[in-house]
Amino acid sequence: METMFSVLREIHFCYGHRLLNYSGKCRHLHGHNGRVVLAFKTSGLDAQGMVLDFSAIKRGVNGWIDENLDHRMILQRGDPAGPALEQLGEPLFLMDSPPTAENLARLIYDAARQLGFPVVDVRLWETPQCCARYSSSGAEA
Repeated sequence: METMFSVLREIHFCYGHRLLNYSGKCRHLHGHNGRVVLAFKTSGLDAQGMVLDFSAIKRGVNGWIDENLDHRMILQRGDPAGPALEQLGEPLFLMDSPPTAENLARLIYDAARQLGFPVVDVRLWETPQCCARYSSSGAEA
C-alpha cells in the first residue's frame, strides 16, 4: 500500500443559479452560500515538509473561484435570462451543462487541476444539508 499525504482547504462563496427544464423550486433564479472542501494528495512532501502551501491554494483556487463564481449568476449557456442579466451589467458565469451542485463540483475540480494542483476530491455544499462530490478514482469515500 502506497503512503499518501493529504491536505484540505475550505472555501466559502456566494452564487446564484437556476435549473432549466426542472419542475422544483430550483427552476427559479435563487442564491446559495456555497461551501467547498477540496482535498489534495501527494506521495511525498516538498522541501518545506508540505503537500502544498495553503497560501498557494488560496492564491490559486480561491482566486479562481473569486474571479469566476463568487457573487455571480451561474447559468447554463442558452438560458433566456442570460441576455437580460448581461444587458443589466450583472456578473454571469455560463456553463455548457446545467449549474447543479454536481457540475459545479466538477467545474472546480477541473479548474484546480488546470491550475496545477494535485486535487483528488471536491465537495460542494449548496446548503448546510446538501452536498455534491466529484473525485478522482483514487480518492477515498
